[in-house]
Amino acid sequence: MRATWVFTAVTLLLIAGAVVAPFYVTPLKVLLVTEGCIVVILILMSVLYRSLIRPVSALINGVDLLREQDFSSRLSKVGQWDADKVVALFNDLMARLKKERLRVREQNHFLDLLIEASPMGIIILGTDNRVMMANKAAVVILKEEQLPGKALGELDTALGTELATLEKGEKKTVRLSDTKIFRLSRLSFMDQGYQRPFFMIESLTDEVMRAEKAAYEKVIRVIAHEVNNSMAGITSIFDLLSDYFADNEPDLKAAVASCSDRAMGLSRFITSYANVVRIPEPVLSRVDLVGHVESILPFLRDMCGETVGIVTMFPDVPVSVDIDTTLMEQAIINLVKNSLDSIGSRHGTVTLRISVDPPVLEIIDDGPGITPEAASKLFTPFFSTKPTGQGLGLMFVAEILRRHKCGFNLSTSPVDSLTRFTIRFK
Repeated sequence: MRATWVFTAVTLLLIAGAVVAPFYVTPLKVLLVTEGCIVVILILMSVLYRSLIRPVSALINGVDLLREQDFSSRLSKVGQWDADKVVALFNDLMARLKKERLRVREQNHFLDLLIEASPMGIIILGTDNRVMMANKAAVVILKEEQLPGKALGELDTALGTELATLEKGEKKTVRLSDTKIFRLSRLSFMDQGYQRPFFMIESLTDEVMRAEKAAYEKVIRVIAHEVNNSMAGITSIFDLLSDYFADNEPDLKAAVASCSDRAMGLSRFITSYANVVRIPEPVLSRVDLVGHVESILPFLRDMCGETVGIVTMFPDVPVSVDIDTTLMEQAIINLVKNSLDSIGSRHGTVTLRISVDPPVLEIIDDGPGITPEAASKLFTPFFSTKPTGQGLGLMFVAEILRRHKCGFNLSTSPVDSLTRFTIRFK
């Protein structure tokens, strides 16, 4: 543009010289020669403008369009074959850039919609290893409204701690203390020449639960069928042998009776497993949770005996919930029994606490607590922390609560060292 101004100024000066020359230049021949030179110079400058200045100005305008990212504007032809070829190439380039930019914008918009609508939690970290972006699923899963700006290690959830320990490219399946199962993945993508880490949180709870349930139901049914059929014949033989031996052979008779009792015990053992897979569908009715728990308190106190006390923390107002009273009663009894097993032979306390809004029932004990190793396996079929446990109690309770569509969680608090089983009713 500066060259154009210089060219324009020189042209104006030449024209001005041609106008004033007749007043100052004599004789006539000199004037004509002067005017002729000025005309020739103007013609040469016009040719120079068309062949050099206009193409250069067009290129400068093109650079300005690129700088402003204005891909919709086009350059006009300047009347020079070589320059017009460059202008045509530039205009084609601008058209392609516009098309590519539009395609990238559409793809980015589609990816944004896809990420936001995905049921899988997605978290993208910034260069400072803090959360730069998280979709709605990640916010719901991690239960953190203000995820952006936080480091994963600062999240007050077990899942956040697990995410913070993932190495680059690592995948891990995590089972939390509320029976929820997630697959965690740490991946990366290129962003402005840098590797940008991001995390994917995939819920596997429903799929794994269905697979586990189908597997253990099939195993239990087969084992129960075979064992009970065999035990029926064995106990009949033992009864005949017991009648066959005379009273003067007490040792043999006692041995046969002991074997018969052991066979019956094995039959009862496998039947208890079979009962878990035959839990009926709940028949819901609207009841007062406080009144329902109070109705079974005498039985719970008798179960606790003299070494363990029961403390109740109930509201003064009714807490209405939709439950199957028989199934929920059995679940509460199992949970209190689990607390008693945790406390063991020492003195302790089991606390029953009910909250109103939202309706929540907590069974709290001051036993030794749950180890981190056991926390991830609590609701796994056939897992038990007790030497003589069958791994049925919590599995039975979890199945009842899932059929009630209740949320639940079992954990030991690091603050007060109390173990809480929390049931959240709908």
